[in-house]
Amino acid sequence: MVETVFRLFGGFGRIWTAMALAGALTGVAGCRDIGGEGELFRIDSKVFVFNYRVATATYLVNLAPTQPLEDGQSAVVSFEDPAGGGDIVVRKKIWPKLPKTTIESPPLRCVVKDRPYKVSIRIEGADGTVRQTIETTMTSSEDQTLLPDKPLVVGPVYTPNPELVGHPDGKLPNSANPPCPAA
Repeated sequence: MVETVFRLFGGFGRIWTAMALAGALTGVAGCRDIGGEGELFRIDSKVFVFNYRVATATYLVNLAPTQPLEDGQSAVVSFEDPAGGGDIVVRKKIWPKLPKTTIESPPLRCVVKDRPYKVSIRIEGADGTVRQTIETTMTSSEDQTLLPDKPLVVGPVYTPNPELVGHPDGKLPNSANPPCPAA
């Protein structure tokens, strides 16, 4: 049997070469997740960040370049405001040598579990022209009500918040948080 295969492929060198080539092609095909032709970025990750210590929730999006970048580009991201009203817009300079660009929103209010929120990303060139647009949604796996009403700690050395004495869970009775829109 081995002798037949050996004669068919002309020796072990060609067999190993064919196997290595097939493996390499399979690996390259399996790793290709870069989006459409000509796109500059793909979304590497997107998540809601709940920081229990400081009682905040934020959007966080990581963009990974799919090709070499030019100097002077920026990402302009419009996040749907969970509390209602206009979009939250964040502009971030893109550094061409970095493997990822991370965009984080300011603190949010009223994030609701399992509700999709719209996110629009524009990649702009140095001259302000739009080079790419990415539309997506983000859905939280948690509800913002799990966060404390006030930060549990204050200051650079994580001093316990004096406003929360007697309330170790951070929930204050009769908290005067503005109401959230219906989900």
